[in-house]
Amino acid sequence: MHAMHQNLLFNPQGKDEVEIRTIIKGSTTGLFNLNAVKYPWAKSLYQVMIGNFWVPEKISGLKDDARMFHSDLTAEEQRAYKGILSFLIFLDSIQTVNLPHFSDFITSPEVNLILSIQTFQEAIHSQSYATILESVVDSHERDEIYYFWRSDKILLERNKYIGQIYQGFIDQPSDENFFRGIVANFLLESIYFYNGFAFFDTLVDHMKMPATGRMIAYIRRDELTHITIFANIIKEIKREFPEIYNEKVILDMMEIAVKQEIEWSTHILGNRIPGINGQTTAEYTKWLADQRLGMLGIAPLYKEVITNPYKHLERLQDPNSDKSNFFESTVVNYTQSTSMNGSWEF
Repeated sequence: MHAMHQNLLFNPQGKDEVEIRTIIKGSTTGLFNLNAVKYPWAKSLYQVMIGNFWVPEKISGLKDDARMFHSDLTAEEQRAYKGILSFLIFLDSIQTVNLPHFSDFITSPEVNLILSIQTFQEAIHSQSYATILESVVDSHERDEIYYFWRSDKILLERNKYIGQIYQGFIDQPSDENFFRGIVANFLLESIYFYNGFAFFDTLVDHMKMPATGRMIAYIRRDELTHITIFANIIKEIKREFPEIYNEKVILDMMEIAVKQEIEWSTHILGNRIPGINGQTTAEYTKWLADQRLGMLGIAPLYKEVITNPYKHLERLQDPNSDKSNFFESTVVNYTQSTSMNGSWEF
């Protein structure tokens, strides 16, 4: 394996010139010279990410969600609500802690900048889940939700898979482990959240848990920018370091992610939630995987899947629909985000 070396905190011998700057393996001084930018996509993302600032304490209506949770949700919906929150809590927790480990090897200050913003946003997401749990779920159930993986074998395997890839790079920072870690970041941001998001959107479509849905809408808006960060990092590695780029690794890891996502989502959602079943879960996950591969310029894996089976997601997120008021506070910034990449889909 080819070892990678963490950036020096201050390197007087470094060179910051744009013409020799690379996404990794450069020799920077450690100075954030943000007037000299090589990667304009990072500067554009900075503007969107800063414009998307929000805090969970500003979301109203969670007390109404608490009432709905106990009176309107079926037992199956309550179980899915709690189990999905447990997985989302893990994903944002590990991202908050792990992102600086990867940023330490990125040698572009404009990309380091947006990774710092992403880290902050992941922490906000963790606080948003804490706010949901504090407002909606009985206090004696909160620890059970946080540590659901201790009693659920499928969730434990999911968490271990991504955790081991990240830990593998920390323990052995090689070219190969770095690339696997970057791909894992892309998959986490672009695949792992989305059946959970679809569940919350389906509840909203059935006039249930609207405040939770608003919180998830803000989180999803952030995640779209995070997907784009890692898609661009992967594409820059392909352009600048073709010897590190490995499309087979991407495809193999995507297949594993899709299989695990279908297994987990079918397990936690079951077949008794209106609008969601095992077939729609599989179709949606595969459709989404092909959309994400398209962002990397890679051909579809699942050619038999052509469309998104969840038409209500498109309706909820359409500013011209009857339910556009649900997303009225997010539509403008979401439009800014989607304008950066026409292939973005939910």
